[in-house]
Amino acid sequence: MKSPTVVRAAGIVAVTALTVALAACSSGDTDASVDPDEVSGEITLLTPIFEGSPGQELLEGELLPQFYEEYPNVTVSVDYTTYGNLNEKLTTAVVSGLVPDVMMMGVGWIEGFADKGILADLSEGGLTEESLKETYTDEIVEAGMWDGNVYAVPIMLDTRFGVARMDILEEAGYDAPPTSWDELIEIAEATTVRESNGKLTRAGFDMMSLDARQAYFTMLFSAGGEIFNEDNTVPEFNGPEGVAALQLMTDLVNEYEVEDIGFASTDDIVNPLISGRAAMGIAHNNLWTQTLEADPEMVDNLEPFIIEGAAPGMFFGGTLATVSNNSQHPEAAQALLEFLSSPDAALAANEQRGNVPALLDLLESDYVQSNRFVQFAMENLDVAQREGGPAAWLEVRGDVAPAVQEALLEQKTPQEALDDLAALMQTAIDR
Repeated sequence: MKSPTVVRAAGIVAVTALTVALAACSSGDTDASVDPDEVSGEITLLTPIFEGSPGQELLEGELLPQFYEEYPNVTVSVDYTTYGNLNEKLTTAVVSGLVPDVMMMGVGWIEGFADKGILADLSEGGLTEESLKETYTDEIVEAGMWDGNVYAVPIMLDTRFGVARMDILEEAGYDAPPTSWDELIEIAEATTVRESNGKLTRAGFDMMSLDARQAYFTMLFSAGGEIFNEDNTVPEFNGPEGVAALQLMTDLVNEYEVEDIGFASTDDIVNPLISGRAAMGIAHNNLWTQTLEADPEMVDNLEPFIIEGAAPGMFFGGTLATVSNNSQHPEAAQALLEFLSSPDAALAANEQRGNVPALLDLLESDYVQSNRFVQFAMENLDVAQREGGPAAWLEVRGDVAPAVQEALLEQKTPQEALDDLAALMQTAIDR
């Protein structure tokens, strides 16, 4: 990773380049020095972040007023949604022809909507992969690209990695998190607690409080596997590495019995690592802020770690900002995109959610330096991998978790579950 000094310098230069390029994106011959007073229009923003009262107050009470100061003749109507409802919202908008001017999307979403011609090609205004990679980590830049062109600018990342309760591990005689699958199994078994009747009271390794798709991909990357081949035309997760990853997950539940199906869930109000119902687990980077809210003294006991198998295992998603290809007010839409991806606005959004800033320049910010999980994520982004790839990804994304669960419940072998899922994906890719 670049040194902090180099990162800061690159960040300033690249953000300036981003401003110029985004301004030029509004039309093929627009002057980058366009007068903000001449930019006007009523535009819409669809966002799955800034949810709830605190997020709405941040966006509409603090950030948008700053935007209006620079662009007084632009007004923004905000449509709040969740990631669970985002695809339906976008699909409905496309069918109705009422596509929002600016849309925030997740990693793995850009390909499908860019392929359908719904997103504006930001490369036409001079924004390039090379210029973005001077400011952002390479992987998040690539998540905003399709067919060699830029269609989205990163706002934030959210990562998944191992977390250990060191107070629990130390009680069992371990002074560090596991550094291999064998150690993970050993420590998980040693820290699992059951009552005399077999009822589980503490999981040695929690996978159930995280979405099964994200948990599986984290383990797949740890096994050295890939989701697709290099050109995203053939699924590869049902190869030996992918099967080994799902077999390990299945064995942790059914052979080593370090967690039970249903012991934890994504709906739990308090993560089991915070409550002490788990000794280790795969967790989201916002576990740090959750812990500060629920039990501030507990944060000193939480230790992040990369899940090491044949390779380092770390998963990342994220949020990127895009512009509609058919916006009636492209200059206003580009201005809002530029503002939302600027350092101050992006940092505020990340702080509100406890997420990882996409801008490398923010590594030295007070927020990152005071959040050990975010700092850990940013320092290890070079080993993180993402989901998505082919344009058809969103068609099959929702089928991954049920396939994983079929294996965990021993309704299918890991090979059978992954082969069936790969067949679904291949059909979608070939369609």
